[in-house]
Amino acid sequence: MKERLKFITSTVLFGSVGMFLRFVDMPSEAVALYRGMIGALYIFLFLMVTRRPPDVKAVRNNLPWLLISGICLGLDWIFLFAAYVNTTVALASLCEYMAPILVIIFTPLVLKEKLDLRKIPCIIAAFAGIVLASGVIGGGLVGPVGIASGLAGAVAFAIIVFCNRKLHDISGFDRTLVQLAVSTLTILPYVLVKNGGLPMPKDLLSGAIILMLGVLHTGIAYCLYFGGVEKLPVQSVAILGYIEPVVSILCSAVFLHEKLGWYGWLGAAMIIASAVISEMIPHKTRKTIK
Repeated sequence: MKERLKFITSTVLFGSVGMFLRFVDMPSEAVALYRGMIGALYIFLFLMVTRRPPDVKAVRNNLPWLLISGICLGLDWIFLFAAYVNTTVALASLCEYMAPILVIIFTPLVLKEKLDLRKIPCIIAAFAGIVLASGVIGGGLVGPVGIASGLAGAVAFAIIVFCNRKLHDISGFDRTLVQLAVSTLTILPYVLVKNGGLPMPKDLLSGAIILMLGVLHTGIAYCLYFGGVEKLPVQSVAILGYIEPVVSILCSAVFLHEKLGWYGWLGAAMIIASAVISEMIPHKTRKTIK
């Protein structure tokens, strides 16, 4: 029960990031940079205090996949944070959570695993859900740039998933520490070029939120995440992970007063349900296609 509570707390924290980002008077990519920097520092200090120094050998053995996944994490944050400010928080989160569906689609090509025919309806339902949530049927796209950014973030996140499948004999903390550090180095040149330097918080509120996103929503959240995930069944982790987009949608509606409309709520339900159902389908080798 304790591990489940830790995991759920971490997903709630992840899901509320977009809401807080709306109150920061800074470029979204700069916020992503500071979040990664502060989060990596927090996890490093956490490992030192708990006397669990990073396993250098494990990091070195997995370095190529850690580098690729770290770069993609940086790109994911750039795209996702851009989506948060260019469309509704709810829709940005839903676009990001197309990643599990993309993983299902591309697993046969990337990992040479067969596609289960029973998951095809989930794929179709998820795409239909994005169409409904995007507002096309209701009369027009709700922030097309934000939607495109969110979907690009989903692609980056799907690549991270594939890279993590290639990792072996490395702890979740060591993996995340390296990925956060690499993501920070990935975002830094983009921030410097786009802004002509390193932006600083323009007011006390922005600075406080950035510090909170780095320490609470990244450092502490990841520590809680791995503190829970190590002892939970894989399927429980996959299903409970969808608390995050639900929290994003609720925060969007309650605190930011963003409206999805009934089309949007139906689309949101279809996306989340299709992803959850796909995780609940037991592995089966029969009736599959390549």
